[in-house]
Amino acid sequence: MKQRGSQLLRVWRYCFNFYGAAMLLFLIIPILVIVPLSFNAGSFLSYPINGFSLRWYESFFQSQAWLGALGNSLLIAPLATLLATVLGVLASMGLVRADFRGKNLMMAIIISPMVAPVVIVAVGMFFFFARLQLLNSYTALVLAHALLGVPFVVITVTAVLKSYDTRLSRAAASLGAPPLLVFRKITLPLIAPGVFSGALFAFAASFDEVVVTLFLASPAQRTLPIQMFAGIRENLDPTIAAAATLMIGASLILLVVMELLRRRGERMRSGQPAH
Repeated sequence: MKQRGSQLLRVWRYCFNFYGAAMLLFLIIPILVIVPLSFNAGSFLSYPINGFSLRWYESFFQSQAWLGALGNSLLIAPLATLLATVLGVLASMGLVRADFRGKNLMMAIIISPMVAPVVIVAVGMFFFFARLQLLNSYTALVLAHALLGVPFVVITVTAVLKSYDTRLSRAAASLGAPPLLVFRKITLPLIAPGVFSGALFAFAASFDEVVVTLFLASPAQRTLPIQMFAGIRENLDPTIAAAATLMIGASLILLVVMELLRRRGERMRSGQPAH
């Protein structure tokens, strides 16, 4: 009877592993199918590919439109990430350490850009920045993308702060350290994995944003996702496949960095040395 139960458990384990692998392939294959097309020697996005070529990567790096869009993304996303990280960390510390009525409502309002339909958020931002006469400007895009990134920072930093030992801060304060020094020398290093993880999520959200950018940006502020969207709508230029492959590679790098930060955070919480 015991042996039969062990065999049944083994069968269920195999079924579970097979199901997990099937779901992983189901999610990944539609993304990875674009990678071989970026090396296609032909002039159309179609299978089978007509030989190996780097012509579309060369087209990407020689095109003023694509490089301009990439430059806009690399300008807007870091600035928005920096602003979102600062605001998100401050909001997280206020939500965790302060005790006031309406805290849950405040948390819901802060993360609402993440859960609300992005079209509604984009329309609201359009009218808001139109009143301020900031439409078609980098300032509006940075502020809007930062607003979209704040919820990611708040969620990750709040989770880390809830496990933070506040006795460390109180001990430093009792020794005469000012609050800013306590935060810079003690609190920030301990919550750094959560801060960096939230910042990476905010960067990815900004770099990949399409709908809000469509409402707020002029052709001069066209970002890389907008350039890809325009390329799909106007003509199926295989350069899109090269751009998509580069974005997939950047996303994989972000995932690896976030996993390293997660492991570092676990080691720090368990008291093990972080390598």
